[in-house]
Amino acid sequence: MMTKKTILSFLATFIFLAAHAQSAPEMADAMRQSGKIYVVVFVIVALFAGLLIYLFNTDRKISRLEKEMEILKQSNK
Repeated sequence: MMTKKTILSFLATFIFLAAHAQSAPEMADAMRQSGKIYVVVFVIVALFAGLLIYLFNTDRKISRLEKEMEILKQSNK
């Protein structure tokens, strides 16, 4: 059963999100009108692409090291 604190936390979070959802995003409108929003989107996409490339390369290196460890374990038996 949910405690009173948990219920109040959910209720407070919901009220906070509802209050902020009704305000107008003035900064986004201004950036869209000046064309700067595309720069922001490009930077975000570039960061995510760089992160994905980094993770892919790290996964490949770990897989290669795991294979080498397996080969070493088999050769020591």
